[in-house]
Amino acid sequence: MKHEVVVTGIGVVAPNGVGSDDYWKAVQAGESGIRPISRFDASGYPIRLAGEVPDFPAETEFTRRLMPQTDRLTRLALFAAEFALEDAAVRPEELPEYSMGVAVSSSTGGLEFGQRELQALWGSGWESVSAYMSFAWYYAVHTGQISIRNGMRGPGGVVVSEQAGGLDAIAFARRRVRKGTALMTAGGLDGLICPYGVAIQSATGEVTGGLDAQSAYLPFDREAAGHAIGEGGAVLVLESREAAEERRAPRIYGAIAGYGSAFDPDPEASGGDGLLRAARTALADAGLAAEDVDVVFADAAGSVALDRAEADALAALFGERGVPVSVPKTMTGRLLSGGAPLDVATALLAIRDGVVPATANVRREAVDPRIDLVTGTARQQGVRAALVLARGRGGFASAMVLTGA
Repeated sequence: MKHEVVVTGIGVVAPNGVGSDDYWKAVQAGESGIRPISRFDASGYPIRLAGEVPDFPAETEFTRRLMPQTDRLTRLALFAAEFALEDAAVRPEELPEYSMGVAVSSSTGGLEFGQRELQALWGSGWESVSAYMSFAWYYAVHTGQISIRNGMRGPGGVVVSEQAGGLDAIAFARRRVRKGTALMTAGGLDGLICPYGVAIQSATGEVTGGLDAQSAYLPFDREAAGHAIGEGGAVLVLESREAAEERRAPRIYGAIAGYGSAFDPDPEASGGDGLLRAARTALADAGLAAEDVDVVFADAAGSVALDRAEADALAALFGERGVPVSVPKTMTGRLLSGGAPLDVATALLAIRDGVVPATANVRREAVDPRIDLVTGTARQQGVRAALVLARGRGGFASAMVLTGA
């Protein structure tokens, strides 16, 4: 018998809100976290806008022992995990250490830490390079540090499939809970807002330049010219429903009802076939039909060709304008591995409150007419099931179905 896996805690660290409450308020109000880069002087770079996570009070209390060995992004992952555990009323020190695991996806790890140490190598010599360079830059570092800090010595993993990676990590955690692990922290945190990271993103030609935050990211819009970058993500606490009820968890946000993945090396030519196959697999896994879905949180690449391919997939699955579509990441930028877990967190909050958030800045009249993109203001409606879609560079496509508690 497969256990139903539910979410009992949500931890969010996003450009427009730290903590799930502040983030959700910002999303419903249409408040964007995309602004001129402040972390360094980006005036000489093609990319000068980003969704930066603002400084917040808890950062000043971070342990001095961990400061020298962690990138800021890893510290944000630790905070997201802490927020999620607190939300779920889980005290790791009171649970058997091998009963808890971690799966937090990241494409970049501590990229800024790595850049700084490489500068030290070429500027001052190898003796100046920190010994922590051996792991602080690595894409598995978030999972490792969360595991160490919370004494979680059960299953651990990291999935690297770029924007799809966060869904894949949550699915990994779901499998582990179904196999008997009592509790998993899972999600994704990512970001490339440092000189090295911005240089990498500039080279792709997929990121919006300029300084107009209102037009930086216009998915499904005929004037789409790329996306804005961002940092952050979300971590969730996953348990079986039986375990959550037995320990009297304060709340159950909803269930990870279905998951599917596919590979689509040329999504523009295939008309979104990878996303379509992943979505159909996720719905079959959930035991639901397309008409049971109340909202789709789209991948929304911000590329005319890729958005057209996703619209093809949505129209094939739901019919034209068959389901409301939301892209709250227009207020955060695309967060790589952190984007889809943040969408999952948003979907669960939408289910809880009966609200479909609007897609900021996109004009209804400019949108692909085949999709019912929610624009302007949030839409009040019952949400029983939500579908989250994500595509990663290289052909990864993943889908996840969330249902109410």
